[in-house]
Amino acid sequence: MITLTAPHQADTAGIAAVIAGLAKPGDMFVLIGEMGAGKTYFAQQFGKSLGVSEAITSPTFNLLHNYSGGRIPMHHADLYRLERTGELADLGIAELVETGGVALVEWGDVVGDDIGDGLTITLSHVEGSEDSRRIEIGWRGKQWESRWDKLRASLTRWSA
Repeated sequence: MITLTAPHQADTAGIAAVIAGLAKPGDMFVLIGEMGAGKTYFAQQFGKSLGVSEAITSPTFNLLHNYSGGRIPMHHADLYRLERTGELADLGIAELVETGGVALVEWGDVVGDDIGDGLTITLSHVEGSEDSRRIEIGWRGKQWESRWDKLRASLTRWSA
Protein backbone atom coordinates (compact mmCIF):
# COMPACT_ATOMS: atom_id res chain seq x y z
CA MET A 1 0.00 0.00 0.00
CA ILE A 2 1.21 3.48 -0.86
CA THR A 3 -0.18 6.32 1.25
CA LEU A 4 0.04 9.84 -0.18
CA THR A 5 -0.98 13.33 0.83
CA ALA A 6 -2.22 15.75 -1.83
CA PRO A 7 -2.50 19.18 -0.14
CA HIS A 8 -3.93 20.87 -3.26
CA GLN A 9 -5.88 19.86 -6.35
CA ALA A 10 -2.71 20.33 -8.38
CA ASP A 11 -1.14 17.56 -6.29
CA THR A 12 -4.06 15.22 -6.97
CA ALA A 13 -3.64 16.06 -10.67
CA GLY A 14 0.08 15.29 -10.41
CA ILE A 15 -0.57 11.92 -8.82
CA ALA A 16 -3.13 11.08 -11.52
CA ALA A 17 -0.57 12.10 -14.18
CA VAL A 18 2.11 9.83 -12.73
CA ILE A 19 -0.24 6.85 -12.68
CA ALA A 20 -1.52 7.62 -16.20
CA GLY A 21 2.08 7.77 -17.39
CA LEU A 22 2.63 4.19 -16.21
CA ALA A 23 -0.73 2.91 -17.49
CA LYS A 24 -0.79 0.19 -20.14
CA PRO A 25 -3.60 -1.16 -22.29
CA GLY A 26 -5.62 -3.62 -20.24
CA ASP A 27 -5.22 -1.79 -16.91
CA MET A 28 -8.10 -1.44 -14.47
CA PHE A 29 -8.24 1.35 -11.89
CA VAL A 30 -10.82 1.16 -9.11
CA LEU A 31 -11.56 4.59 -7.61
CA ILE A 32 -12.89 4.40 -4.06
CA GLY A 33 -14.12 7.19 -1.82
CA GLU A 34 -17.10 8.95 -0.35
CA MET A 35 -19.25 11.32 -2.38
CA GLY A 36 -17.19 14.42 -3.17
CA ALA A 37 -13.84 12.79 -2.37
CA GLY A 38 -12.46 13.59 -5.83
CA LYS A 39 -12.95 10.40 -7.85
CA THR A 40 -14.26 12.18 -10.94
CA TYR A 41 -11.62 14.90 -10.69
CA PHE A 42 -8.94 12.20 -10.49
CA ALA A 43 -10.41 10.50 -13.59
CA GLN A 44 -10.49 13.85 -15.44
CA GLN A 45 -6.83 14.52 -14.67
CA PHE A 46 -5.87 10.94 -15.53
CA GLY A 47 -7.61 11.25 -18.91
CA LYS A 48 -6.05 14.65 -19.56
CA SER A 49 -2.63 13.07 -18.92
CA LEU A 50 -3.44 10.33 -21.43
CA GLY A 51 -4.17 13.04 -23.99
CA VAL A 52 -7.97 12.84 -23.99
CA SER A 53 -9.06 16.20 -25.38
CA GLU A 54 -12.82 15.97 -24.91
CA ALA A 55 -14.51 16.90 -21.64
CA ILE A 56 -14.50 14.02 -19.16
CA THR A 57 -17.72 14.08 -17.20
CA SER A 58 -19.16 11.97 -14.41
CA PRO A 59 -20.82 8.83 -15.78
CA THR A 60 -23.21 8.65 -12.80
CA PHE A 61 -26.38 8.46 -14.89
CA ASN A 62 -25.04 6.74 -18.03
CA LEU A 63 -22.81 4.39 -15.99
CA LEU A 64 -20.12 4.34 -18.69
CA HIS A 65 -18.37 6.91 -20.91
CA ASN A 66 -15.78 6.01 -23.53
CA TYR A 67 -12.99 8.33 -24.62
CA SER A 68 -10.60 7.89 -27.51
CA GLY A 69 -8.00 10.21 -28.94
CA GLY A 70 -5.49 9.78 -26.15
CA ARG A 71 -2.46 7.55 -25.89
CA ILE A 72 -4.77 4.72 -24.77
CA PRO A 73 -8.59 4.56 -25.09
CA MET A 74 -10.12 5.33 -21.69
CA HIS A 75 -13.36 3.92 -20.32
CA HIS A 76 -14.82 5.70 -17.30
CA ALA A 77 -17.54 3.94 -15.33
CA ASP A 78 -19.51 4.81 -12.21
CA LEU A 79 -21.10 1.89 -10.38
CA TYR A 80 -22.85 3.97 -7.69
CA ARG A 81 -26.27 3.42 -9.29
CA LEU A 82 -25.67 -0.25 -10.06
CA GLU A 83 -28.66 -2.17 -8.74
CA ARG A 84 -27.21 -5.67 -8.94
CA THR A 85 -23.76 -7.06 -9.53
CA GLY A 86 -25.00 -8.82 -12.70
CA GLU A 87 -25.21 -5.38 -14.32
CA LEU A 88 -21.42 -5.20 -14.17
CA ALA A 89 -21.16 -7.84 -16.88
CA ASP A 90 -23.79 -5.98 -18.93
CA LEU A 91 -21.57 -2.87 -18.99
CA GLY A 92 -18.81 -4.86 -20.74
CA ILE A 93 -15.96 -3.09 -18.94
CA ALA A 94 -13.75 -6.19 -18.98
CA GLU A 95 -14.24 -6.58 -22.74
CA LEU A 96 -13.45 -2.91 -23.39
CA VAL A 97 -10.23 -3.19 -21.42
CA GLU A 98 -9.28 -6.43 -23.19
CA THR A 99 -9.46 -4.64 -26.54
CA GLY A 100 -6.64 -2.30 -25.58
CA GLY A 101 -8.11 0.37 -23.34
CA VAL A 102 -7.86 1.28 -19.67
CA ALA A 103 -10.80 1.54 -17.30
CA LEU A 104 -11.33 3.89 -14.38
CA VAL A 105 -14.22 2.64 -12.29
CA GLU A 106 -15.73 4.89 -9.64
CA TRP A 107 -17.43 3.03 -6.78
CA GLY A 108 -15.86 -0.19 -8.12
CA ASP A 109 -15.56 -1.45 -4.57
CA VAL A 110 -19.34 -2.05 -4.45
CA VAL A 111 -18.87 -5.19 -6.59
CA GLY A 112 -15.87 -6.47 -4.62
CA ASP A 113 -13.45 -8.71 -6.45
CA ASP A 114 -15.85 -9.09 -9.41
CA ILE A 115 -14.22 -6.01 -10.95
CA GLY A 116 -10.98 -7.95 -11.46
CA ASP A 117 -7.29 -7.17 -11.04
CA GLY A 118 -5.78 -3.72 -11.02
CA LEU A 119 -4.92 -0.70 -8.91
CA THR A 120 -7.21 0.46 -6.15
CA ILE A 121 -7.09 4.19 -5.50
CA THR A 122 -8.86 5.38 -2.37
CA LEU A 123 -9.41 9.12 -2.00
CA SER A 124 -10.51 10.74 1.24
CA HIS A 125 -10.77 14.26 2.63
CA VAL A 126 -8.16 15.53 5.04
CA GLU A 127 -10.01 17.11 7.94
CA GLY A 128 -9.82 20.88 8.05
CA SER A 129 -9.04 21.37 4.35
CA GLU A 130 -11.37 21.57 1.39
CA ASP A 131 -8.76 20.63 -1.24
CA SER A 132 -6.41 18.32 0.65
CA ARG A 133 -6.76 14.58 0.04
CA ARG A 134 -5.29 11.40 1.42
CA ILE A 135 -4.76 8.93 -1.41
CA GLU A 136 -4.07 5.25 -0.77
CA ILE A 137 -2.96 3.03 -3.63
CA GLY A 138 -2.96 -0.73 -3.58
CA TRP A 139 -3.13 -3.49 -6.13
CA ARG A 140 -4.64 -6.90 -6.56
CA GLY A 141 -3.67 -9.54 -9.05
CA LYS A 142 -0.47 -9.52 -11.10
CA GLN A 143 -1.14 -6.52 -13.34
CA TRP A 144 1.02 -4.03 -11.39
CA GLU A 145 3.54 -6.39 -9.86
CA SER A 146 6.35 -5.45 -12.28
CA ARG A 147 5.53 -1.71 -12.15
CA TRP A 148 4.92 -1.34 -8.40
CA ASP A 149 8.44 -0.22 -7.45
CA LYS A 150 8.54 2.31 -10.29
CA LEU A 151 5.11 3.64 -9.25
CA ARG A 152 6.19 3.96 -5.61
CA ALA A 153 9.42 5.76 -6.62
CA SER A 154 7.52 8.11 -8.94
CA LEU A 155 5.14 9.13 -6.14
CA THR A 156 7.64 9.75 -3.31
CA ARG A 157 7.07 13.51 -3.53
CA TRP A 158 3.61 12.97 -2.04
CA SER A 159 4.45 10.20 0.43
CA ALA A 160 2.62 10.66 3.71
